[in-house]
Amino acid sequence: MLLVTDLDGTFLGGTPVQKERLYSSINDNNAIQLVFVSGRGLATILPLFNEPSMPKPQFIISDVGATVVDGNTLEAIEPIQSLIEERWPGEEMVSGLLASVKGLIPQDVPQQRRCSYFFNEHTDIDDLKYKVEQLNCDLVFSAGKFADVLPKNVNKGYTLQMLAKQYGFPAEKILVAGDTFNDLSLFATGYKGVVVGNAEPGLPEATADWHSIYHAKEEGAGGILEAIQYFNLVKE
Repeated sequence: MLLVTDLDGTFLGGTPVQKERLYSSINDNNAIQLVFVSGRGLATILPLFNEPSMPKPQFIISDVGATVVDGNTLEAIEPIQSLIEERWPGEEMVSGLLASVKGLIPQDVPQQRRCSYFFNEHTDIDDLKYKVEQLNCDLVFSAGKFADVLPKNVNKGYTLQMLAKQYGFPAEKILVAGDTFNDLSLFATGYKGVVVGNAEPGLPEATADWHSIYHAKEEGAGGILEAIQYFNLVKE
């Protein structure tokens, strides 16, 4: 199987016992391949590998889908990365136009081919949406406070589908896992999926009628373990 998982609140969530069980299963079973897919920038994902039990992913999709690299070499996966790059107007143009949006606060985080912000009840959302549309970019909200400006039609799900097609991963063997609205595009791929426990309010409801999605009771790693058993993706 190919486990494609968000990090914060998902693969990094759950109890220590649940994480140890999941991580050991991946490390000890060659039949499980791993892809990290995160809103984090690549630079903030790499320190995770200093943890002794942390499994090494075959691929890393970061920046909410805007960056995709080989998990071993950290080299960009081509031609996917270049296709994404072609759709990005550039950080200078994006940040310049959005600087005047009332109540929009830039996030001081490593990022490539996307611009990330904080928003709140004082943010002029209509102005933000209008200006992002002028840039021919996409806008993704998550966790009730994060706003990401991304290349047009680029998201976690898009990049995963491109990756799966390029490397011939069988759709029926893919499991996606997430907990916030920036994971919605993963669930929209049609692959088997798990919304882990304690997900962002509204995400379980948004995916309630999607027959390929399992809604776990346990949080984080525990929810992923539930889904692997539910879908019978790994033979004992």
